[in-house]
Amino acid sequence: MRLDERTIAARQRLLDRLPVSGEILRGSLLQRTIRNHASGCAKCARGEGHPLAVLTVSYPGGSTRQFSLRRERVAEVRRWLRNYQKLKAAIETICELNHDLLRPDPAARKPGRKRA
Repeated sequence: MRLDERTIAARQRLLDRLPVSGEILRGSLLQRTIRNHASGCAKCARGEGHPLAVLTVSYPGGSTRQFSLRRERVAEVRRWLRNYQKLKAAIETICELNHDLLRPDPAARKPGRKRA
């Protein structure tokens, strides 16, 4: 099997394993504590507060959005974030394989010419 064929086969194996679905999400999951959401809250008055999961997403131009999450959605959001990271890593690897395909075949080089 030629180098190009091996590279194309490796690329196809990556494509076959991609989490191809709408279940991807970019951002960071943070844990925050709210300590004064309403007056008269005994937990907030004691300084305990209430834990809250927040999805933070940064956009070009420096703007950031934060989404408060319900407790029952946190596991789903974690899975979607993992899918995004897997997809991003796979895309980077596929790009590197495609770079290899664009490089001239070393066996096809003329003798005596130095590689730049």
